[in-house]
Amino acid sequence: MRLVRAEQDAVRLCHSGLDGLGVRREVLRAVRRLMPVDAAFFATADPETLLFTGAWPEQPLDAATHLFLDNEFGRADVNKFAALATSGQHVASLDQATQRERRASPRYREIMRPLGLGDELRAALVADGRCWGYLCLHREDDQVGFGAAEAAALARLAPHVAQALRNAMLLHGSSAPNQALRPGVVLLAEDLSLVAVTPEAEQLLSLIERTEPDRLPLPTAVYAVAAALQAIERGGTVASTLPSTRIAAHAGTWLRVHASRLNGPSDARQLVVILEPVEPRAMVPLILSAYGLTAREAEVARLVLRGHATHAIADTLHISRHTVQDHLKSVFDKTGVRSRRDLIGHLLSPPRT
Repeated sequence: MRLVRAEQDAVRLCHSGLDGLGVRREVLRAVRRLMPVDAAFFATADPETLLFTGAWPEQPLDAATHLFLDNEFGRADVNKFAALATSGQHVASLDQATQRERRASPRYREIMRPLGLGDELRAALVADGRCWGYLCLHREDDQVGFGAAEAAALARLAPHVAQALRNAMLLHGSSAPNQALRPGVVLLAEDLSLVAVTPEAEQLLSLIERTEPDRLPLPTAVYAVAAALQAIERGGTVASTLPSTRIAAHAGTWLRVHASRLNGPSDARQLVVILEPVEPRAMVPLILSAYGLTAREAEVARLVLRGHATHAIADTLHISRHTVQDHLKSVFDKTGVRSRRDLIGHLLSPPRT
């Protein structure tokens, strides 16, 4: 009965309007009431590319962030986050995936075991088919790992956590960009060490909330897109062919972070990570996903933003005008507006922090 109440409490807090920091703090606190956890990793993700937009590892995980990134994007292993996000099973343990032969996992042999960690329980935080983050729970290196009941409890909780992250973006997200901001460039060496940062990139980086460990000089999203590009170059499996992600920053802006390669001598090749402000219109698909619109409702909403009248939407989508109105009513209800004009203003100027 105690565990049932703890799970119910966890679900309630996921729907209590917490901001992103509150979601991470309270969810981990609630999970520890459900099961023993010796270390945890929490990350937010871009639902389009499945890459990290932020990551918050606890000790001792924070000392090996670069090794985990290399494993996630550059090595074959079990229970990759993107694989969990796109599979029918969003939660899995290391013991389950390796049939209790943990040494079969390079992540265990090379990273977790040296840190004194054993089994891990990973979850892709998916709501309505869209992944908004990842959670990984660790146990000390012992024969006893996570049980089926614990995995089932996390699987029940994970969609609510995803909803909490989605709501946090809507309730506490950024607004229209600061027009004075300009794209910036970060240069990384092949081992992802920092080479140089342009003044424009420094300004954009200063807008990103940093609750990650001080061991990393740059936000995790910068390293994630660079590691994803390296995986593409090596021919490794990666969730998206576009190493890019989006971050909600301070000062009323969204940032797109994407990676490229700077041509030069083979012994001096460098990775280029570009940060640039994103126009509100480019964020519309992400905002529509956050509101939980169906694919057809999102199509109708996008056509409204383009100025299409009801008859034009009906002709474009090959549906009746009555069906268009039904979809519009649902769009209005989900986004909390009453008219097309309100919808346009609301989507192109999301809530301010």
